[in-house]
Amino acid sequence: MPDITTLILFAGASLILLITPGPSIIYIMTQSIEQGRSAGIIAVLGIELGSFIHVIAATFGISALLMASATAFNIIKFIGAGYLIYLGICKLIKQEMLEGNDNEIKNNKLSVVFYKAILVNLLNPKTALFFLAFLPQFIDVSKGSTSAQIMFLGLVFIMLAILTDTSFALLAGSIGKWLKRKTSYLKAQRYITGSIYIALGVATAFTGSDNK
Repeated sequence: MPDITTLILFAGASLILLITPGPSIIYIMTQSIEQGRSAGIIAVLGIELGSFIHVIAATFGISALLMASATAFNIIKFIGAGYLIYLGICKLIKQEMLEGNDNEIKNNKLSVVFYKAILVNLLNPKTALFFLAFLPQFIDVSKGSTSAQIMFLGLVFIMLAILTDTSFALLAGSIGKWLKRKTSYLKAQRYITGSIYIALGVATAFTGSDNK
């Protein structure tokens, strides 16, 4: 296992990356603003499950295979970008329900929030690139199994991510309560959120792997 100095450095570097806005943070905040803190927390759980899958992939070398192929990287990148654009378009054309907002509908919406959160993170190739290019810098082969160290540091990253992402969800939930008192925001809400998703998808499409 990494020593305490390495662990502190890894935690500090991870925190800097975790507070940098990206698809995951944007998704969490938009859900929390629109549907409240509960939706934001559900989004956090979905995002972190996606991160855990990335950790497993990195541990068993799947991420390395992905990053070694420019074609595979671009396929995942464009699928992820397309999915974000799809979410934005769906939001723009969505007809908000004014009635029938019962608990069953709310629960169904929260389940959708969860599954979409998993996809948002899984289809972000930069997350896989993070675990391949950044995390290995903190691996010490003299400390034992590299796979065990990757898994351990990946879990540390996820625990830190839960703390930071939950903070974003709670903050966005408070902002959402204030915004929902503004009639102008309620009228423009779906256009704002949809445009953010589309812009993020376009930006994702134009990003590239540093080793390409």
